[in-house]
Amino acid sequence: MKELDRIIGRETIERFAAVGRDLFVTGAVSSHGGNLSERHGDRIVITRRGSMLGRLSEHDVVWTDLAACERDAECSREIVVHRAIYRATDARAIVHAHTIHTVWRSMISDEIEPIDSEGRYVLGSVPVVEAVETIASPEAGELLAAALADHPVAVLRTHGPFARGATLEEAFYHVSALEASCQLLDLRDGART
Repeated sequence: MKELDRIIGRETIERFAAVGRDLFVTGAVSSHGGNLSERHGDRIVITRRGSMLGRLSEHDVVWTDLAACERDAECSREIVVHRAIYRATDARAIVHAHTIHTVWRSMISDEIEPIDSEGRYVLGSVPVVEAVETIASPEAGELLAAALADHPVAVLRTHGPFARGATLEEAFYHVSALEASCQLLDLRDGART
C-alpha cells in the first residue's frame, strides 16, 4: 500500500479527474472512451480499463510498470501504445481522445495542416498514421511513437489523437487545439461547397 500511495496520491487522482472531466464535457470522448497516463520513473499511472473519464475516482486510476507485467490486466487496453510512446519520447503524460472533427480529418487526410494561427504555432503539421489494427495494437504503438518523437500530437486514422506533454494539462491542450483546428478546416470546406 505504501508504494501505491507514493505513486498515486490525492493530487494525481485530482489531476486525472480534472482532465478526464474536461475531455468529457468538451465532447472529446464518449462515456467510456479515451484514456490518460503519466510516467513516474519506471512506472506508468493510467486510467483503468472501462473507466469513464468524466467520472474518474481513486478506483479508476491504476499503476503498472514500464515493462509489461501482470498489473496490465487492470489498465486501459491502450497501455501497449502508451508504453511505446514513453519509450520513444520525453513525454511525462499522454492524452488519447476520440475528438469527432479530428477523427473525420484522419479519414480524409494523411496530414492535418491547421489554417488557424494557434494551431500552426502550437502544433504545426500533424501526422496521421494508419495501423491494420487500430485499438491497442503494438503496430499502432510503434507508428504513434515514431510520429510523436517529432510532434506534440499525432492521429491514429479512424481512432483519434494521442498527445504527449510534460503534464496531462499540456497533452490535453494539444488535443483540444487540434480539434479546434479541425473544426475550422471543416467549416472552411463546408463554405466551399
